[in-house]
Amino acid sequence: MFYGWWIVSASFFIAAYIAGAIFYGFTAIFEPIANELGWSHTQISLASSLRGLEVGLLAPIIGILVDRWGPRRLIFSGAIVIAGGLIFLSRATSLGTFYGAFALMAIGTSCCSMTVLMTVVANWFRKNMGIASGIVVSGFGFGGLLVPVIVRLIEVYDWRMTMTILAVGMLATVLPLSLVLRHKPEQYGYLPDGRVEGSATFDNGPGLSQAVEVEVTAKQALKSNTFWRLALAFMFHIMVISATVTHVMPYLSSIGFARSRASLMATAIPLTSIGGRLSFGWLGDKVNRRLIAVIAFAMMGLGMLCFGYASSAGTWLLVPFLVLFGIGYGGSNVLRPSLVREYFGRANFGSILGLMLGINMIGGIIGPPLAGWVYDNWGSYQGIWFVFAGLSMVALISVLTIHPASTAVERTDKA
Repeated sequence: MFYGWWIVSASFFIAAYIAGAIFYGFTAIFEPIANELGWSHTQISLASSLRGLEVGLLAPIIGILVDRWGPRRLIFSGAIVIAGGLIFLSRATSLGTFYGAFALMAIGTSCCSMTVLMTVVANWFRKNMGIASGIVVSGFGFGGLLVPVIVRLIEVYDWRMTMTILAVGMLATVLPLSLVLRHKPEQYGYLPDGRVEGSATFDNGPGLSQAVEVEVTAKQALKSNTFWRLALAFMFHIMVISATVTHVMPYLSSIGFARSRASLMATAIPLTSIGGRLSFGWLGDKVNRRLIAVIAFAMMGLGMLCFGYASSAGTWLLVPFLVLFGIGYGGSNVLRPSLVREYFGRANFGSILGLMLGINMIGGIIGPPLAGWVYDNWGSYQGIWFVFAGLSMVALISVLTIHPASTAVERTDKA
């Protein structure tokens, strides 16, 4: 079997554990922390924003480092730093130490982020980039399975001991998997997708804009309209997702759900997204990726409308919310690296994706505390869900208006 698929498998499990322990698991400790320490929803949500700010600032640097050093050293060291942050979090008694723990985890998470994992996938795949990246980002979706586990651990022990257990799991899971990763196939006698020397260049598929591999520098990308339209769309994408995932359990509790039922919903969101990650990743290899992304953002927007109306029109709307938002969120997530790979090539993929993720994380910084502030001031989340539905439509328009007949490299040539 082509070694690239072993890298995809290892990346899948790395993504699953980190997403479950750090990203999706945060909603499970939200209320226990508020009840024990008496902090407001806004104060607790700011920890997520701090993590997003640091990840955003580090993303361009991590992109440069992964292009130069490869993924293995970054992920190995990142797992150690995340484990240290979780242990520090388990000892937090003040907002200062609480935010400090999240800052430490942000450093480690940056080293294990999508920038790193998607760069190694982009190096090893081109023709099968969509399905390979779909499998890897599905790992982030499967991470949602850890949410009920975390909830149960909190019930049996407490949230502090649970953080220590997650730290041990981080070391036992991610460290050995990081050793499987390799930087570029040419260093090991391969070519992308398992091709051999002298084989024919890939023909253009419907989802590929160029028959010949493009090489766009980060400086050229920053001058491109394509880059900024994608960056804007995915900034709103992260704003909506980070706020929803952070506040899903507090929101459902506010409309009468028990914690056990709310945790199942928090788990169902990333699990449902797996369908979008795999199917939209596969579709992106077959048809126009830009138009598939438009469909994904439309589904997210409709899903957020259902989420907002669930508090007044009936909780049955949570079912279409799960289907629309989950699949749309997963599908748009997997298409981001594929679109970057399509328009800008792989020579500087990590640097360009890192810059884009740095801009995208502005949304992650704003989203969670904004939702918490709305609840603290109005006692309801409904209004902010409607705002996020509108932002999903803005993202849709931003991607839709990328000129389909023009590539990023053509724009930079004109510049």
